[in-house]
Amino acid sequence: MKHAWLAGCAALLAALSAPALAEKTAGNMLDDSNVNASVKAALLTNKATPSARVNVETYTGVVLLSGFVDSPAQRDAAGTTARGVSGVKEVHNALIVLPPTGVGARLDDSILTGRVKSALIDHKDVESGQINVETRSGVVQLAGFVRDEAMKKRALEVAGGISGVKRVEDALLPRPR
Repeated sequence: MKHAWLAGCAALLAALSAPALAEKTAGNMLDDSNVNASVKAALLTNKATPSARVNVETYTGVVLLSGFVDSPAQRDAAGTTARGVSGVKEVHNALIVLPPTGVGARLDDSILTGRVKSALIDHKDVESGQINVETRSGVVQLAGFVRDEAMKKRALEVAGGISGVKRVEDALLPRPR
């Protein structure tokens, strides 16, 4: 049963990632998977980084770190750790420093994240499966490798139009060609 569930999750992930992966060769995908796993492992072993709160995405050796951390030291440690991993060509450290929140604020942020994700899904010109949405204290971060600048701009506009969003932080990168 556990293996069937994992296989189902893997299939769903592959389906959502298909548009982003279509432009990559099998070798690029394998390299990026290895780099991504290595960066995550390095973050996990570094006590100075809150690895569970750092999202890692890799596209042709370019690593994007996103999410929220509690201090500039955590942000810097994550960036330094990622740069030290073999196969990493470039690191975009888009981690945002904001103080931790309480249970009530986390619940509000979860609801807001869901509303932003739903709005992104509703727009046919936004490939929402390529965009990670994180929220802390009403600040929404959109992160990921997207098709082009037009998609990036549209996603930011959509997120900014949601009631309750205090501001939108841009960590969207057009995919390198």
